[in-house]
Order: sequence, then C-alpha cells, then structure tokens
Amino acid sequence: MEAVARAPIDALPPRRLRRKSPMRFRNRLPGGRLFEVFEERPLGGRLRAVRRILLVLLWTLVAVPVQALLILLPGRPKVAFARIYHRVLCALIGLRLQVVGTPSPARPVLFLPNHSSWLDILVLGAVLEACFVAKGEVATWPLVSWVARLGRTVFVTRSRGTTGREAEEMRRRMAAGDSLILFAEGTSSDGTRVLPFRSSFLGVADAACQVQPVSVVYDRLGGLPACRRDRPLFAWYGDMDIGSHFWRLARRSGTRATVLLHQPFAPETLPNRKALAAASWRIVSEGAAALRQNRPAAPLPAPLPAPLAAPLAHPRPQPGSLGGNGAGRDETVA
Repeated sequence: MEAVARAPIDALPPRRLRRKSPMRFRNRLPGGRLFEVFEERPLGGRLRAVRRILLVLLWTLVAVPVQALLILLPGRPKVAFARIYHRVLCALIGLRLQVVGTPSPARPVLFLPNHSSWLDILVLGAVLEACFVAKGEVATWPLVSWVARLGRTVFVTRSRGTTGREAEEMRRRMAAGDSLILFAEGTSSDGTRVLPFRSSFLGVADAACQVQPVSVVYDRLGGLPACRRDRPLFAWYGDMDIGSHFWRLARRSGTRATVLLHQPFAPETLPNRKALAAASWRIVSEGAAALRQNRPAAPLPAPLPAPLAAPLAHPRPQPGSLGGNGAGRDETVA
C-alpha cells in the first residue's frame, strides 16, 4: 500500500455544526440600556456642564459688586477677595488644586509661570495674592474684561509707542507693594512643553524684591493620571474658541491642577535679564516635565549667583583682526 503525504490539518475533517447560526455576544451588561457602560455617551456630562456654567455666572454676579466696593477701600481686602473668587471658581468647575511649595512672603514678587490655558488665571489666582499682566486684547472681551479689571490686571499691548508707559505702570504697581504674575512665554502652548521665556518681558524684574518661578500642570482627568492625548482638553492655544473649550471641560469630572512653587531668588542674583529668562525657563520646564510624567516633584533650588569673572589674558590680536570676538557684548536693560 502506497502512503500518501498530506498536511496535518487535512487529516482532521471539520465537524458538523449543530447550530444553524453563529453565536453573537452583545456588548452590554444585563439590565437594559441604563447599564450600557461600554458604548459612547455623546450626551454624557451635559447636565453637569449646564449646572457648572450657571453656578459660575451666579457667583460672578455676586462677586463683581463686592470687588468693586473693595477696590475703593484701602488695604489688602481686595487682593484677598480676588483669591477667594478664583478659588471658588475652581471648585465650581470641578477643578481640584494641589500646591507644592510655598509662595514667597516678600513684597513685591514677580511670579514667572508657564502658560497653556485660560485655566491658568483661575489656578494661579486661587493660589497667589498677585495681579496678572495680560495682553491688551483681553480688555475687549465681554464679561472677561470686567472680571480682569476688577482684579486690577495690567494690560500690555507690546507696541513700541506704549512700552515705556506700560513698564512704568508695572513698576508703580510693584512700588505700591503689589506682586505681579507675568507669563514670560508671551503666548499659550499646547501643554506638552514650556516655550522659551522672552527676556524683553523681564525688563521690570529689578523692581521686584524677589522672582519666583512657578510650574503649572493639569495632571488628573477622571481621577486618573492625564496623558499626552488629554492635554488638548486643558490647553487653549491657536484659534481655539473659549466657549466651546469651556463646554468640553465642564462636562468632565475628576480634573486636577498641580502648582509647583520653586524657591524664590533676588533678581540681582543674575547679571542681566537674558540670564534671568534662561534660568527661570530651565527651572519651570524641569518642574513641569516632572509633573507631566507623574513623578514626585519638589521645588527646585534657586539659581546660584553668577561668579565674578577674573580678568583673562587675551592673546595678542593678529594683523587684520578686530582684537576680540564680541562675546562680552550685552544688551541695554530697560
């Protein structure tokens, strides 16, 4: 008898199915549509968002006349109430706050945080007793401009004709004892990085007693650590509309922002505003990177004073050279 080679799969004939139709499993739990937790919920969180928006508007209508009255009175009650206003707003929209570090007790202080969203105003306003420095466009926004003016915000337009007047206003505020919150990036980012700090914004740093870098990261969503794909829910940049952005955020729960207050230092610690911008950016970006990676973060130390450079013995210039490389040239500090 001749052996025939065949594949092992061919030696096992298929069994005859007893069922006329294949089995189908439903993607749901028993109990009807009320317990369908695996399907998309396009209407989920709408009642929560409507409730939060109404509470925010109601609290703002109550707080505006109170703050308008406190501005006319001397002392610091207007500063303390502005902090209470922002803290209540964070609670109403379901945003929990975690603060690591301590704000500088000196007055005035120039706080230098990173900037990724309009939420930074609420978060930093709830943690720090200071006034914001905002772009001039904010003064034209409905409702937001009223709240900003009652918070004694300093508006800047960054135009050549008004730069000197705006710098004098910032110096006058700090001379009166008001601390300022300045977003040295100049614009908001996507929340995945910290943009370089612009040294031109730090021309008034010498009017402050201390400078304190601050890292702000939104690290919780739904009670779980936020990842890279969740950053656009918090970040507000480009041509995003603030109304739709707030609506999407108000529908979510379990959100949290962490504020990392680094060690303050005197502005004269560093030789010029370029060095101040670079050192502050490094501290803020390192702290924000640690928070984004959900690692335990601690306030970073202040930059060390610049050592006094000893006079160097320069080589004799060669014929036809200018006698130097121009590396020691420094720009004029406003």
